[in-house]
Amino acid sequence: MKKISILGSTGSIGTQTLDVAAMHPDSFEIDGLAAGSNTALLLEQVRRFRPRRVSVASKELADDIRPQLPAGVELFSGDEGLVQIAAGGDADYVVTAVMGSVGLRSTLAAIEAGRDIGLANKETLVTAGHLVTELARRKGVNLLPIDSEHSAIFQCLNGESIEDIASINLTASGGSFRDLTREQLRNVTVEDALRHPNWAMGAKITIDSATMVNKGLEVIEAHWLFGLPYEQIGVLLHPESIIHSFVEFRDSSIIAQLGNPDMRVPIQYALTYPQRWHSPAQRLSLAQAGQLTFREMDFARYPALRLAIECGKIGGTATTAFNAANEVAVARFLRRDIPFVRIEEILEEVLERHTAESHPSLEQIEDCDRAARTLAQSL
Repeated sequence: MKKISILGSTGSIGTQTLDVAAMHPDSFEIDGLAAGSNTALLLEQVRRFRPRRVSVASKELADDIRPQLPAGVELFSGDEGLVQIAAGGDADYVVTAVMGSVGLRSTLAAIEAGRDIGLANKETLVTAGHLVTELARRKGVNLLPIDSEHSAIFQCLNGESIEDIASINLTASGGSFRDLTREQLRNVTVEDALRHPNWAMGAKITIDSATMVNKGLEVIEAHWLFGLPYEQIGVLLHPESIIHSFVEFRDSSIIAQLGNPDMRVPIQYALTYPQRWHSPAQRLSLAQAGQLTFREMDFARYPALRLAIECGKIGGTATTAFNAANEVAVARFLRRDIPFVRIEEILEEVLERHTAESHPSLEQIEDCDRAARTLAQSL
């Protein structure tokens, strides 16, 4: 019986992780759940999965739900609550599925406590990859990727030597606006942006898919997960989202991982690795798929992806500033404060004013994060 805590239990990845746990009730026990403000869904999850520990975004929300919790459930709140769910209790595995850089301290706390990590919070490695990977090495903790692209690479590399890799290649659907020109992007709405053609995801990640920021964050995350230089990490447009990513080896062989778009598959693999269990995901029929198409990445069409990779190569706090500015810009777009194309412009303007610190401490990372957010909000 594997005891699991989930950070971000009411989000897309969190709810699907609980779906996987429900399919295998004799194998998984839910020890802790941390949510944001969706207390109605959290209370449903508590009643169904009976965790011992629960956290919400604020003390006010905690006071609201306290009378509705079963007897014996410990209740926490805020950033400290995330840390308590991640590092306290009896869990031996923590799924980090909170959105944004808020997941950094709790992930570090879970690693410090010796818990294996199912990593769905890419911002953790984007903002502090050097700290996270070094601590994981020191503690002997596994970082198991949940993102479909990184799970695909992870599976393709099973039994292979890093020295034999020519390149790893992340595929990208192109998002909601993959068939629009730059000029057409000036008039798109929030509703347009949230209609992803292939995946059902949360609002922020769906917008990031449309700008291709999400793919940029994934490139940075892949750099830290697999220890490869950026020159060996490629991105290819693949509208069908059937090949989730692939690896080319130095003998010219290519190994790819394929499947219908269903996040329960990489979630379950991260939870059961190195075993593979039955999944209810729809089986892929290549005959029905008919054909798979690919296009070279157009960095002029997707300038945010180019910018993310440039920040990754600079290193240090450049990626922190990029991520923080993007989180603010996306939130402003979702509030209808700015048009869609302004997201990319804000990223450019914040980074033009940023001087990167190399090998930053956690405190320097958090200072950079706050400063970039303030600037992105004021522009």
